[in-house]
Amino acid sequence: MSVVICAGALLLGTLVSSIAQVFLKKASQKEYKSVIQEYLNPVVILSYAVFFGATLLGVYAYKGIPLSMGPVLEATGYIYIMIFGVKIFHESFNRWKALAIGMILAGIIVYSFLG
Repeated sequence: MSVVICAGALLLGTLVSSIAQVFLKKASQKEYKSVIQEYLNPVVILSYAVFFGATLLGVYAYKGIPLSMGPVLEATGYIYIMIFGVKIFHESFNRWKALAIGMILAGIIVYSFLG
């Protein structure tokens, strides 16, 4: 298996997992008539199915990439969540978040080229 394909699978799994987190947050903002409906509604069930798919992508990816590369690539999830938070939930974006994202990207780049 190609390292590039496996790394792409892990990045895709991280993105898909971040999207599922957005769906869960959207579902948590609604009012439900019962606790059962809160946890057994289509959005929540779909989100957990997507998490399962992301896990399968991760298992596939780790067959072809070094174990030390996984957490570095999975750190992109913080970037995806920040982007979704700003765009979908209208959260603020300030210089501290920009600095944090820059540090994450710098870490990924340093590991990718020097690690």
